Amino acid sequence: MAAQKDLYDAIVIGAGIQGCFTAYHLAKHRKRVILLEQFFLPHSRGSSHGQSRIIRRAYPEDFYTQMMDECYQIWAQLEHEAGTQLHRQTGLLLLGMKENSELKTIQATLSRQGVEHQCLSAEELKQRFPNVLLARGEVGVLDKSGGVLYADKALRALQDAIRHLGGLVCDGEKVMEIKPGFPVTVKSTAGIYQGKSLVITAGPWTNQLLRPLGIELPLQTLRINVCYWREKVPGSYGVSQAFPCFLGLGLSPAPHHIYGLPSGEYPGLMKVCYHHGNNVDPEERDCPEAFSDIQDVQILGRFVRDHLPDLEPTPALLEPCLYTNTPDEHFILDRHPKYDNVVIGAGFSGHGFKLSPVVGKILYELSMKLTPSYDLTPFRMSRFPGLGKAHL
Repeated sequence: MAAQKDLYDAIVIGAGIQGCFTAYHLAKHRKRVILLEQFFLPHSRGSSHGQSRIIRRAYPEDFYTQMMDECYQIWAQLEHEAGTQLHRQTGLLLLGMKENSELKTIQATLSRQGVEHQCLSAEELKQRFPNVLLARGEVGVLDKSGGVLYADKALRALQDAIRHLGGLVCDGEKVMEIKPGFPVTVKSTAGIYQGKSLVITAGPWTNQLLRPLGIELPLQTLRINVCYWREKVPGSYGVSQAFPCFLGLGLSPAPHHIYGLPSGEYPGLMKVCYHHGNNVDPEERDCPEAFSDIQDVQILGRFVRDHLPDLEPTPALLEPCLYTNTPDEHFILDRHPKYDNVVIGAGFSGHGFKLSPVVGKILYELSMKLTPSYDLTPFRMSRFPGLGKAHL
C-alpha cells in the first residue's frame, strides 16, 4: 500500500449530501480536499439516495427557517453552475388539527420570519385540492416556497463540481484507521492520507469512526420504508395538476409525521412516507422486515385510504432508507472535544438534505477554524451529557 505524502487542507469521510457540500465549499475556497466514500458511487446504502426530497422553510424553530434562506440561494447557485434543474417549486401543504401546537408554532415562525404562507380552512382546502380528504377539525397552512429537490441529480452535480474545482472524490475506499494529531492521518483500504483537518460526515457509520477517538454520540440508526402508491388515475396527484408536497402533523392514525411528494419519480406513483422507522444495524439494512415495519406500512395505508382517496391504499413499491437520529432530532455540528482539527457533522434525523448547503458551509468553516456563520448552540454535542472518555 503506497502512502500518499501529499498534505491535504481537509479530508472528508462520507460522500452523502453533507460530505459533498462540505467538500464543495472547501474546493470553492481553493482548499486541497479529498472526499473518501466506502461504497462505489452512486449507491443506495445510506441516507442521500433516491430521486427526490422536500425543500421547505416551514419549521417550528426559527434557526432552521433562517438557515433555509441561504440554502435556497446556494441550491440556485449550484443549479446554475451545473446547468441542470435541481429544484421545483410546488408549495408545501402542512395539514393538522386546528389546535395542533406544532402547526401553530410553524405558522408563528413563518410569520415572524416574513415567509409567504397561507392559512387554509377545510372549505378552502377542498376547493384547492379536491383529492385530499380532511377529517373534522383539520386545516392547512401552505408554505409557498416549498418544493422538491432532485436528490440524485444534486449529488451528481456536487461530485462533478468538486472534481472540476480540483478536489478528489475517491469511492470504494473504506476508512480503516484514523490517527489524530497534526496532521491527522487516515488509512483507507486503498491508501494513507494526511490532512490539516478531518471532517466526518459518515451517517450511520459515524460512531464506528469516533469510538477509537474516545467518543460515542447518542445516534440511533433507523430504517425507513420509502413507499410509493399507485394513482387510480395517473397524474392526478402530479405536479402538472399543481399538487404540492405535504406534511401531516399528528394526523390520525399516525403518532409521527407523514409526508408526501407529487407523483413524478415513477410514472403513476406518489411517494407517501412515515417519518419514523425501526432500529437497524447499517450493515444489515436489507434484512427481512420486522413486524414493526409492517405496522408502519399499515398506518400509512390507513392514512392514504382516509386522506388520499385517488391512490390505491396498498403500496406498489417499497425502498429502504436510513435515518441517523439524535435524541432531539437536531444536528450535531461540532469539533471533537479533544482533537480540534477533527470536525463532526452527524444526526441529520431525516431532515438534513434541504439544509446541506449551509451545513456544508458550517463544517467547512469549523475545519478551517473560521468563525461560523450561524449560532451553533443548538448543534453542539455538549448538549448531550456523558459522551465518553474524551469528555473527562
